[in-house]
This record gives sequence, C-alpha cells and structure tokens, in this order.
Amino acid sequence: MTTDRKVTLYHSPQSRSTGIAILLEELGAPHDLHILDMKKGEQREPAYLAINPLGKVPAVKHGDAIITEQVAIVIYLADLFPEAGITPAIGDPLRGPYLRWLVYYAASFEPAVVDRAMKREVAPQGVSPYGDFDTMLKVITDQLAKGPYLLGERFTAADVLWGTALGWTTSFKLVPEHPVIMDYVKRLAARPAPIRVHERDTALAAARDAAAGTAG
Repeated sequence: MTTDRKVTLYHSPQSRSTGIAILLEELGAPHDLHILDMKKGEQREPAYLAINPLGKVPAVKHGDAIITEQVAIVIYLADLFPEAGITPAIGDPLRGPYLRWLVYYAASFEPAVVDRAMKREVAPQGVSPYGDFDTMLKVITDQLAKGPYLLGERFTAADVLWGTALGWTTSFKLVPEHPVIMDYVKRLAARPAPIRVHERDTALAAARDAAAGTAG
C-alpha cells in the first residue's frame, strides 16, 4: 500500500465531481486535478474508460488504487485524512449514523430523484429502494431539523456530499425548496472550501468554453 497520500481527481467543472473537489479542500488533501472536457466527450474516450468504464466523474486515483462512485470516494478520502476531523473513526458512536447517511444518499435519495426527474412511475413499495419520494425526503428534513449538520453539531464529510447534492437538486427544482433544506444548503455553501472550488470551477469552465469558441 502506498504511503504517499497525494491523490488525483478526475474532474469536470460544474459537474457532480465538484463535491469531491470540495471534500479535498475540506480535508486539506494534496491532490492533482485531471480535467475532462465532457462537452468534447473526453469521458467516453478509451483513456478515461480505463479509469471508469461507465464514463462518469468523479473518479480518484491513489497509488495503484482507482476509486469510483461518489459515496465510496467520500468514505475513502475522509478515512485517508483522519486528522481533518470530519470523519468519525471506527469505534466512535457517530460512525454508524455517518455511514448511514452516506449510503442513504446513494441507495434512496438518488434513485428517488432520478425517478421523479424522468417522470417514471414509482415501483410498488415492496420493491422500491426508497418507498415513496415524500417519505424519503421527510427522513432527510427531519434529520436536518435536529441540528446544523446531519450529525447534529458535528460537521462531517457526509455534509459535503449532501450539501452539494441538495444545492444542485433544489436549483433544478428536483427537490422542493423546503426551508430546512435551503438553510442547510446556504450554511454549507458559505464555507471557505466550496467558495474556493466554485470560483476555480467557474474559471475552468470559462477557459473551456473560450477554447471551444476559438476552435469553432
């Protein structure tokens, strides 16, 4: 196993990989960015499909290890940099709830949002991964109402994932702008790490678009 903790993030500006870029900033993690121009389809080229055969971002490379899937990346990176203090360690009473909310995002929230966005008929409750949309969302709003963060007073890597996701989904009207959700999104967006990343992403996207205009 490598002792070098520097990682490479495969990133496309203003995409879902932005959340992992924010996490790296929150962790103070040394990293390189490998920028993919998704408008040019670079995520579908053989070089990147060797990293992630699904052609999605984010992906992270650490030594010889390649990690895909947002939740796996969050868990891996936060555990790699425990000194940042934003991941409950094994044995911490908050470790179980922390993992619960990370996995709830992938197992329940994303499927529910995609079904709603695509206007799909919801599967029968017995086979649906999330039951129904309103119940799925109420679980989140009830939890957020208990404190400033998912685990109450403690900010964790789970909040990076959820803050980014709820910011994006509410902006596209895929999730209702519930007051407790909007307060949470605003609170997290005001942190220095997302501000830095969004400024960098804006500059990267502008350079990409300018280059495309010149090429055209």
